[in-house]
Amino acid sequence: MNDLTPAAAVSPHQTVTDGRRPAGTTEGTTMLIHEALARSRRQEAEEQARRYRLVRSVAAGRRWARLARYADQRAKRSAERARASAC
Repeated sequence: MNDLTPAAAVSPHQTVTDGRRPAGTTEGTTMLIHEALARSRRQEAEEQARRYRLVRSVAAGRRWARLARYADQRAKRSAERARASAC
C-alpha cells in the first residue's frame, strides 16, 4: 500500500543540490543557462530554415507546374497549326 505522507518541505534558505555539482557553485548554472538559450536559438533557427525550404520547394513546384502547362498548351497549338497547314 501507499503511505501518503507529504514530502519534507525545503526552506528557501536551504541550498538544494542535484548531485552533479557541489552546492554553492553558480558558474555551472550560468553556463547551463547560456547553453540552453543558445540551444533554443539554434533550434528556432533550424525550424525557420526548415519552413523556408518547404516554402521554396512548394513555390518551385508551382513554377514548374505553370511552365509545364504553358509548354503543353504551346505544343497543342503548334500541332493544331501543323494539321491546319497540312490540309
